[in-house]
Amino acid sequence: MKNILALGLPGGSELLFILFFFLVPFLFILWAVVDILRSEFTEPNNKIIWIIVVLLLPLLGSLLYFLIGRNQKA
Repeated sequence: MKNILALGLPGGSELLFILFFFLVPFLFILWAVVDILRSEFTEPNNKIIWIIVVLLLPLLGSLLYFLIGRNQKA
């Protein structure tokens, strides 16, 4: 246990911070991209547009996709 503290590795609260602010948003973005790629849309260009939106505006784009884009599926 002393070795972990000596190395300065993150502990309990730091790991929660990392999980909440980095891993969860990354998984949300990844989920949106996978869902877009697997789906068929009424307009063929919508898939490309949603991929660009999610990649350029990651959190906002993912949120917009789940609120608006999922209704555009065929």
